[in-house]
Amino acid sequence: MYEDEHAHWTAALPPPHPGLPPLPPMPPPPPVPPHFAPRVRRGDVRIALLRLLTEEPRNGYQMIEEISRRSGGVWRPSPGSVYPALQQLEDEGLVRGEESGGSRTYRLTDKGRENADESAEPWADVVRSLPEDRHELRLLWGQLGEAFIHLTHVADDRQVAETKKLLRSTRQAMFRILSEGE
Repeated sequence: MYEDEHAHWTAALPPPHPGLPPLPPMPPPPPVPPHFAPRVRRGDVRIALLRLLTEEPRNGYQMIEEISRRSGGVWRPSPGSVYPALQQLEDEGLVRGEESGGSRTYRLTDKGRENADESAEPWADVVRSLPEDRHELRLLWGQLGEAFIHLTHVADDRQVAETKKLLRSTRQAMFRILSEGE
């Protein structure tokens, strides 16, 4: 449902401009304020992991990435929630983990297949928990980030100068909007 709306997030970046050095990595985004954070219920991670494993064996990192992709980037469970959940599922005999190539790949056991809900889509529920106006802001922020990445790869000096001016005025306008509410 949300995958089409977020296809631009997974679009390939343009190739780097010839002769320019590669860009340094982007800093991580700031923490999400509580009213912007989606609601993840107890058990959502477990349900999501079992659901993904009905499709194919995966390692923990692949499951984190797939949950993020299916939620359009709204929900990205932390390794600190995914790996303990996988260990618990393994202890309960619902999944079996196998070491291969420096990674642990998980697959459902017969008991796990019986317990997995193939129609469950907890990522969609998490996305729906985000207020619509906040969800739209997140989408716009992602689109702005995409434009920024393209700009850093292909913009000339004039375009960079115009963009800096635009970003400064946008920041000022945002603070002006915030000050009106005080």
